Amino acid sequence: MHLTAPATARPQPRTRDADGMAVASFILGLLGLLVLNLFLGPIAIALAAVSLWRGTQRRGRAYLGLFLGVADLAVLGVAMELSNTVSWSL
Repeated sequence: MHLTAPATARPQPRTRDADGMAVASFILGLLGLLVLNLFLGPIAIALAAVSLWRGTQRRGRAYLGLFLGVADLAVLGVAMELSNTVSWSL
């Protein structure tokens, strides 16, 4: 007798990883608005893109992480332009 697990037993590891990446992109994008936006912005963008590509169930978080990553870089650009420096601080 061959038993198979029901289809709803557990989410696929790939989807679960993608969900984690979507949440991480949101958190890093949010944190990047305050500190290290030159590094955290691109990381948030990359994590959001990969999580969307892998088919995350948390598409809203991934898009928000993508938006915040772009906003990190925009804030850095505006702050650098206003202060005439290569970096900025609060």
